[in-house]
Amino acid sequence: MASNAMTQLSAVTSMNLRTITQRMASSTVALVSIAGVVIVLIGVLSIAAGFRVVLDQAGQPDVAIVLRDGATDEMGSSLLNDQVRVISDAKETARDADGTITSPELYVVVDVPLLRTGTAANVPLRGVGPQAPKLRKNFRIVEGRNFTPGTFEIVVGRGASLQFAGLTVGNRVRWGTTEWSVVGIFEDGGSVSESEVWTDATVLQGAYNRGSSYQSMRVKLTSPGAARTFEDTLTADPRLNVRVFTEQQYYAQQSRTLQTLVRTVGVTIAVLMGLGAVCAALNTMYSAVSARTREIATLRALGFGWGPVVSSVLAEALLIGVIGGLIGMVIAYFAFNGMRASTMNTATFSQITFAFTVTPQILVLGLVYALGLAFVGGLLPGLRAARLPITTGLREL
Repeated sequence: MASNAMTQLSAVTSMNLRTITQRMASSTVALVSIAGVVIVLIGVLSIAAGFRVVLDQAGQPDVAIVLRDGATDEMGSSLLNDQVRVISDAKETARDADGTITSPELYVVVDVPLLRTGTAANVPLRGVGPQAPKLRKNFRIVEGRNFTPGTFEIVVGRGASLQFAGLTVGNRVRWGTTEWSVVGIFEDGGSVSESEVWTDATVLQGAYNRGSSYQSMRVKLTSPGAARTFEDTLTADPRLNVRVFTEQQYYAQQSRTLQTLVRTVGVTIAVLMGLGAVCAALNTMYSAVSARTREIATLRALGFGWGPVVSSVLAEALLIGVIGGLIGMVIAYFAFNGMRASTMNTATFSQITFAFTVTPQILVLGLVYALGLAFVGGLLPGLRAARLPITTGLREL
């Protein structure tokens, strides 16, 4: 019985697929629709993946970020000089020949035109301490040189230099009442730091009338396991009123909101477009069933069961889904992967640059979605074909 069913299934499916060229126009419409949905889905999800990669690259388990208690990001935080000294003296703070590996930092937002549109965007201008490069594991100057402490010099992250106007070595920019000289471009392994512009923290304090205050402090720990002890040490000190994160914790918290938003928008768009693709697939498969009414009735009269008939229709639909999905995957990968863009970081209200990242998981998800659309588009026409009365089909001209 099972062997007979498999023989029928193979015969009907083979015949159905051989005649697919007779329905090329409607099949192409369904194929293009499915490919379009896959391209959009992969494109949107690659934004979320790229944003996550940027923040994940910056997160180190042995680097802590200290903020004022109650603050969730640097913009809402404030630390005084005395507090900075206490934090630096903690026994869990790593040291080298230059002293404690710490960087008290100040963070302001400046207006810089986007290269592609010329419209103003919020770009982070970060004041850092001399040890700041040691706290970014992949930091390196790739063009020009580092800024000289005590001067109005800046270095620009690679991502920012590619997205915003005027941030090239040798150029001068004016923010507020101060003119700054761009003296270098730096990279940091594609992390969020590459979206920023850096200068000396003390100079930035004076330029923006911040007195002797900072907003955050980065601390290199003696080991990743020292993070909990470091937090306990600081929170128990009555001279401090601070909150401690590891970099990994901090950036995971910052990325959560945007990733959720992007995924929600992406899924919504994919579902709406998917409805159109399903309609195209339904039209294709109903046309196929209509064109083969007599053929299907004849097969049923010869003793072919409903299962092989339904399966043959589904096989054609799934073939269209596979081809459309693969085409969409290839186009999306070469169109989006590595493409640079910038978006608003909702945690700091400043621009963050990133590269679209098309991961294998996203590609597989796109193909699975294409197959799901094709299955839905082929199921109803297949059931209609199986339920077609034999006498009615044989009377079709």
